[in-house]
Amino acid sequence: MTTASPRQQHLAHLQKQLGYTFKNPALLQQALTHRSYHAQNNERLEFIGDSILDYAIAKMLYHAFPKLPEGRLSPLRAQLVKEATLAEIARELHIGNALYLGTGELKSGGNDRPSILADAVEALLAAISFDADFATAEATVQRLFAPRIQQLNTHTQAKDPKTQLQEMLQAQHLPLPKYRIEKQTGEGNTALFDVSCDLGQLGKITYAQAHSRRAAEQDCAQQAIAWLNQQTSSRKSKK
Repeated sequence: MTTASPRQQHLAHLQKQLGYTFKNPALLQQALTHRSYHAQNNERLEFIGDSILDYAIAKMLYHAFPKLPEGRLSPLRAQLVKEATLAEIARELHIGNALYLGTGELKSGGNDRPSILADAVEALLAAISFDADFATAEATVQRLFAPRIQQLNTHTQAKDPKTQLQEMLQAQHLPLPKYRIEKQTGEGNTALFDVSCDLGQLGKITYAQAHSRRAAEQDCAQQAIAWLNQQTSSRKSKK
């Protein structure tokens, strides 16, 4: 009786964790192959997997939080599809043990590098969609992310835009936004506040007008969140 090699054992364990067994092992290998190992690597698969993940997560959030508007759902999706979260999932699946890496990348700890792990997760989703179909890949996303969506802060729905913006900037280790009253006219119920929100080194300032300073600041923050989400989507599309 032939004993399975460590590599075969890792691949078998990974497929068990994914809840999917590949009919075409070559697709599985490509999804786990870094460009440092071979020209036939997972970069093109990662491109497809990124889109699958975005759609599947958006759909899950849409159903999980039926009362949240788009502006509140986008930060949640960004939180779930970011590199750090994907790397966590990869570690839970022990993907690092199954990666095909060049000698230099392996010696420098590439099998636990967040960017490599995150790309492998997305590539695996694409590989599953090709080996089976889109629905199977989507079901895989649901299995992997359902616990995280369930664990999302239940008070997320109550977070105001200013709080959301602050948390988004802190997550990127960026300075907090600076709010400023640009102009105030009238008094009491007729008062109008022109407020700005400066994102500092990001080079973006948003403006809003409302009958209270707080309302204007919240509007500014909401615009800033929308802009940040656009920047994230733009960077991902250029990868």
